[in-house]
Amino acid sequence: MSDILTRKIYEGKDKNVYECENNKHLAIEYKDLTLTNGGTKAGIINNKGLYINKINSHIFQFLEDNGIPTHFVKELNDTITIVKKADMIPIELIVRNVVAGTLIERTGLPEGTVLSTPIIEMYYKRVNMENPMINRTHALALKLCNPVELDVIEYNAARINKILGQHLITQNITLVDFKVEFGRVNNRIVLADEISPDTCRFWDTVTGEKLDKDRFRQDLGNVEEAYIEICHRLMRA
Repeated sequence: MSDILTRKIYEGKDKNVYECENNKHLAIEYKDLTLTNGGTKAGIINNKGLYINKINSHIFQFLEDNGIPTHFVKELNDTITIVKKADMIPIELIVRNVVAGTLIERTGLPEGTVLSTPIIEMYYKRVNMENPMINRTHALALKLCNPVELDVIEYNAARINKILGQHLITQNITLVDFKVEFGRVNNRIVLADEISPDTCRFWDTVTGEKLDKDRFRQDLGNVEEAYIEICHRLMRA
């Protein structure tokens, strides 16, 4: 069976998901539409879908090559990636290396403070509840996953931070923070969703320039330019 798209099963703010003729796979289509600040700020970033697709595909393939199991299969075209169908675990993990975003208010530390050790935060994926922060005991009490799966998720989040952070620094990119999600494929925990400037904070290591979605959130200039820059640096790595 092939990876021909059959029907749309999900439409989100920044991506569409389609079933494939190969019923073990899904197709994810990245859009140019961008929403942030709780959906109150929206706009089109030219060619964003194309660059997100390329960046995410590169990072997932890199992580797969370095021992992180993922749902990534292949890029289908400029804006669509084929992935393995996964039973998603309703937990988001945010790994933080540098103080930015909401961590400024929650710690009282100035933006840009390098943390003495990475912070791994856990959030319950419930949009109608605004994805509340939880801890390990919440996750187990709510039966979001079992203890072994939770160990694997936390361990792989830390491994991704180390592997990806070292990779990015070679291209003068600081991995400030990032969000990851995981799912089950054939009873194996795999990295799923995406890793891109939409879900990470990337800063230029030399200048501190923001090369991610914060450019859009904070009206810091040409957002497409930042996504292009990240893509170009990764492609030459």
